[in-house]
Amino acid sequence: MGFNHTPVLLKEAIKALNLGAGKTIVDATLGLGGHTKAILEKIPGGTLICIDKDIAAIEYTKTEIDVAKDDLQTVEYAQGDYADIAKILDEKGIGSVDGILADLGVSSYQIDTAERGFSYMHDALLDMRMDRNAARTAYHVVNFIKPEKLMQIIRDFGEEKYARQITEAIVAARPLDTTLELAEVIKKAVPSSYYKTGGHPAKRTFQAIRIEVNNELESLEKFITAGTAKLKKGGRIAIITFHSLEDRIVKQTFKTLATDCICPPRSPVCICRHKATLKILTKKPIEPGEEERENNPRSHSAKLRIAEKI
Repeated sequence: MGFNHTPVLLKEAIKALNLGAGKTIVDATLGLGGHTKAILEKIPGGTLICIDKDIAAIEYTKTEIDVAKDDLQTVEYAQGDYADIAKILDEKGIGSVDGILADLGVSSYQIDTAERGFSYMHDALLDMRMDRNAARTAYHVVNFIKPEKLMQIIRDFGEEKYARQITEAIVAARPLDTTLELAEVIKKAVPSSYYKTGGHPAKRTFQAIRIEVNNELESLEKFITAGTAKLKKGGRIAIITFHSLEDRIVKQTFKTLATDCICPPRSPVCICRHKATLKILTKKPIEPGEEERENNPRSHSAKLRIAEKI
């Protein structure tokens, strides 16, 4: 089965990593390998570590990556959460790296594989697990979480202004088994004018449930901190986000890691002993140009932030 995948902010991400011969780079979100193959072209004789929660994505993409590499390049694969980047690198005997890239969110592979249950456009069991070995699925979140908690998830992770109405409708309709059942309940819970301002009525709620199932936001902060510790001096970390929650975490975590003292402002002396380990290279995030927005709808909300180890 083929998948339609166009990597977002490709040129900008490759430039951000300051690639070169012999360097060691981590692609922390392999997916379908769009960024990965472009990285390989820029690190002749180098080493590339590819991480993904989804073993199916690794298996699907691995063949193309192995064909693309040169004879002197080393490519390693790891199935796991990118929050565990330090552990993954340690297990492979890699002490430090020259660059790290993460392209966040759900991949084209996952969306286009209907039975994975990520899409509100295809009928499937409620799943949404990036790691299919994980115990909790979207079915559990939709049907068993207390209404107050479910509303908080939809409101905060989906930034959905009709979170209360959607939650009430979901709870009244429980149990829900499939993606289209859930999408229909959401559709009926919001005003008919929703399409004019918010796109598909289920988009934000599905995003929220996916984030909860995969613990995405907590993993992101851990990943940035652990990844920064593994960077060589002068090494770069580049992260592409697709919604404001992710971007806020990247911005704030970069800011913390780029600050010497993080004591409360009124503290008379520094007691935290925190030392800056990053220099932020993007005061404002890099966003797609008009041409990319027109050619790749997925890029519309993308933002790229870059920092360098000091």
